Amino acid sequence: MSKIKPSKGAPYARIMGVGGYRPTRVVPNEVILETIDSSDEWIRSRSGIATRHWASPEETVTAMSVEASGKAIADAGITPEQIGGVIVSTVSHFKQTPAVATEIADRIGAVKPAAFDISAGCAGFGYGLTLAKGMIVEGSAEYVLVIGVERLSDLTDLEDRATAFLFGDGAGAVVVGPANEPAIGPTVWGSEGDKSETIKQTVPWTDYREGSVDKFPAITQEGQAVFRWAVFEMAKVAQQALDAAGISVADLDVFIPHQANMRIIDSMVKTLKLPEHVTVARDVETTGNTSAASIPLAMERLLATGQAKSGDTALVIGFGAGLVYAATVVTLP
Repeated sequence: MSKIKPSKGAPYARIMGVGGYRPTRVVPNEVILETIDSSDEWIRSRSGIATRHWASPEETVTAMSVEASGKAIADAGITPEQIGGVIVSTVSHFKQTPAVATEIADRIGAVKPAAFDISAGCAGFGYGLTLAKGMIVEGSAEYVLVIGVERLSDLTDLEDRATAFLFGDGAGAVVVGPANEPAIGPTVWGSEGDKSETIKQTVPWTDYREGSVDKFPAITQEGQAVFRWAVFEMAKVAQQALDAAGISVADLDVFIPHQANMRIIDSMVKTLKLPEHVTVARDVETTGNTSAASIPLAMERLLATGQAKSGDTALVIGFGAGLVYAATVVTLP
């Protein structure tokens, strides 16, 4: 017989509050067209993006995260001292160590929480949410702060016609806490590493350091391959998440997919056969692709504008570099 005591946490977990931060500078397509041969019409038709936000030097990964976190903590109605875990998903914090989560935790006033970074690209929010749920149900934390934050403008090649218009900056955060009934469903997640070359950093940091390349590393992708994968394979994953949660599309109130591309979003809506009553997040039009930040930013905007309301049932799905993905059904805070 084992001498180890069983874990003892909350029966379930839920999202209690959400917050976001968008940099003050709004960048229209006209600015992108200064460095690529394209048109506003082409960008909008291919991606649905009209504007995006780019961070100033002062709007660091840490600074944006602190702003978003403060809003999420206030929305949750708790104090920073109650936070027992801080999980940050990002690919654009350029200091390998220590984890930026530790700095953020200190800046918001959390007291010795578990704090770590994860790298799961555009699926990072879903990964962080799943880890937070596990921490609460397992009993290692009562409240966990999950942050998705990116400064993708730092990793954008402004001369790459295929990607220069896609990326934006921002931070989104949620507080996950205990619940007496299921409010975060089972996560359907995974990876397809055989497709890892379809979205990638152009060269390793070491190549740039050693001078074998002159251009700072950037994110590049094979657009058509990513589009086909996202539309067909991720619609299947989304359906699996609905099935795992025991609900149908008719039970949904809101659909919040990763804000990668408006065409992908619209195609997924069609493939899933979502009813007209389901509110669909289309934050990509004015925010661009903010990778790990896109789902919480879109969630915050839907709630702030009244397009979604507390208690709504939402399907969230993130997918991106790896290729990795994560989908689950949640009750909105």
